[in-house]
This record gives sequence, C-alpha cells and structure tokens, in this order.
Amino acid sequence: MAQATARHILVDSEAKCEELKKAIEGGQDFAEVAKQHSSCPSGRNGGDLGSFGPGQMVPEFDQAVFNSELNTVIGPVKTQFGYHLLEVTSRN
Repeated sequence: MAQATARHILVDSEAKCEELKKAIEGGQDFAEVAKQHSSCPSGRNGGDLGSFGPGQMVPEFDQAVFNSELNTVIGPVKTQFGYHLLEVTSRN
C-alpha cells in the first residue's frame, strides 16, 4: 500500500494560509512557520504528521498528499478543520 510522509500548517483563514505560503516561498523555514502559526498540535513538531496511507486523512487532504509533487508547498487546501499548507516529504 502507498505511504506518504508529510508536514502541514493549519490556520483558520485562506488569507492567512496564502500569507504563510508566500513567507515560506520567500525563504522562511516551513517547520519554524508551523511552530509559530499552526493551530494543529503537530505544529509543535514543525507540522510533521509522520507516515500514513490513503484514507487515513480527510478526503481533501488525501487528494492533495497523494497527487502532488514532493517537497513543494501546496495549498491552501480547505478541509473541515480549516486551511492547510502541505509539504509531502516522501511517498512510496
């Protein structure tokens, strides 16, 4: 079965998500931005979600993780939890 490792940043607005994406694309460290801004408990670990397979996350998140380029910041991805920036660090 396919597995992915990813990290994410969860915020409550699309505008904040876009602002953080620009900061990361401008050179800020993804993990540091996650620690400072993510409302998910994973933010304490730089947004690291560990390893997971298809169907273990909400559908919108799954779709993004298993259909995006590796090591690229993608988003905003809207889910029932808010707006996410995602970075898939590996997939097999």
